[in-house]
Amino acid sequence: MSSSEAFTELPSVAPQLRALRRRASLTLEAAAGAAGLSPAHLSRLETGQRQPSLPMLLALARIYGTTVSELLGETVAERDSVVRAADMEPTEAGGWTYVQAGAPGRGMQALRVRVPHGSQGDIVRVHPGEEWLYVLKGRLRLRLGDTTHRLGPGDSAHFDSLTPHRIAAQDPDGVELLFVHTLLQSPTATLCLGPTPGETP
Repeated sequence: MSSSEAFTELPSVAPQLRALRRRASLTLEAAAGAAGLSPAHLSRLETGQRQPSLPMLLALARIYGTTVSELLGETVAERDSVVRAADMEPTEAGGWTYVQAGAPGRGMQALRVRVPHGSQGDIVRVHPGEEWLYVLKGRLRLRLGDTTHRLGPGDSAHFDSLTPHRIAAQDPDGVELLFVHTLLQSPTATLCLGPTPGETP
């Protein structure tokens, strides 16, 4: 499903955009400037004359201190705030092991991830959102754009997901990470790290 198709099935985001901007005490000009938009463009979004793209929604959610779900006016069912270790079930995908470390369906997803050595090949990711990772065990090779970083236990990285990035274990024993990302919720969003069948890198 394309972004344009998704938005045709959703109610207008205009009322939420205006209300959340005002809640954040931002003028039209200030919010537009922070999001890299013209005030006229943001005004058209707020009056429903135009529909925002996913990158625009993510940018505005960050600026207003909220989630994409709230921008879309979605009501979220009550969730448990605490996730017990006994309830965390591992999921395998492309050789990677994922364990949900947070409640599903939120604007921010938290995972504990084990990356085996040599599992990702040459896959480079580019997608909207932000990512934060923290190395628990082993050594990680993280490529951001044209720069390669080597991270060990206790090291972390926080980056915009539109920066081309590649994650790989440096050691034969693999690497374990805590990983947090912000993405519009979708079936593929929760497993956005390793190779997923049918997903375009």
